[in-house]
Amino acid sequence: MRTLHVALSWMTVLPVPQPRSAPDARVGAAVIAALPVIGLLLGAATAGIALGLDATALPSPLIGALCVAFGALATRGMHLDGLADTVDGLGCYGDADRVRAVMRSGDVGPFGAAALVLVLLIQALAFGALTDEGRWWTIAFVIFVGRVTVPIACRRALPAANADGFGALVAGSQRLSIPLWLAVAAAAAVGIGWPDRWLLPVIALVVAAVFAAVFTRHCARRMGGVSGDVLGATLELSTTLALIVVLF
Repeated sequence: MRTLHVALSWMTVLPVPQPRSAPDARVGAAVIAALPVIGLLLGAATAGIALGLDATALPSPLIGALCVAFGALATRGMHLDGLADTVDGLGCYGDADRVRAVMRSGDVGPFGAAALVLVLLIQALAFGALTDEGRWWTIAFVIFVGRVTVPIACRRALPAANADGFGALVAGSQRLSIPLWLAVAAAAAVGIGWPDRWLLPVIALVVAAVFAAVFTRHCARRMGGVSGDVLGATLELSTTLALIVVLF
């Protein structure tokens, strides 16, 4: 419960009291291991919003956009910020030092802006399409899957890109949480699609997990490790891929 409390205070805008002690690597590792639980909560809330708005006369693309807006507000937009910074860093020329400098500059460049527009557009349209089909459990599932990929990004094989920041607390911290949450997500994928629509959610999980492993390995090669921005980018891109797959 203490870990969940810290995860809620770090990863959402819920007005829970801040932890009294300074964060350390042990707490950071526990928060990453518990992050899929936050995904379950946010996924359930987003699905509930979509269900409620579906009873109105709002068009489904607008409902999808409102779901995306809720996700951004509920997480302070930190994952979207990480996406923009990571894409800007990967899009620049130079060595690892140059990539890290671009990512920590605080500015949003053309690559980052394009990535934000495309990801937000795809997510909004996908959530709207799932709303049209009444697939509320699938909405919750894909948001959960996005958080399941974060422990993969924090696996033991990948070091921290910087000596400070959130990435330094959590990089290389995860091992047993990865197969645990993948197993839970696989069971959820089968459950939401049983008996005749389980294959696409399972494929979406596999695609998201493989992408997270490959993408974070590439990021670690380009910038010398992973950072908090890379975690946010992994989450957003994995969620987007999962949304596309479940709509096939």
